[in-house]
Amino acid sequence: MKKIAVFILAVILAGAGLAAAADTEGKIQSVDPMGKQIVLDDGTRLVCDDSTQITIEGKEAKLEDLKEGSKVKAGYEEKDGKNVATMLEVSQ
Repeated sequence: MKKIAVFILAVILAGAGLAAAADTEGKIQSVDPMGKQIVLDDGTRLVCDDSTQITIEGKEAKLEDLKEGSKVKAGYEEKDGKNVATMLEVSQ
């Protein structure tokens, strides 16, 4: 019985460390290269890090290349209360 309780506790704790993945899309309202984040027209704030894959019209790009008003599809994970972008696909 004790082994089962330990196993269940381990599964619960392992699940708590998983990030919640989500997708969104919209228009870029603002870009903050210094703060490494963008805000979409619906108010969604996405933080970028070194692992964020950014493309514009299918070509590799940087956060500094993004422009306000561009359409974006984004994948992100919630980490430490922030939406960290895993990928940004931008179309002009």
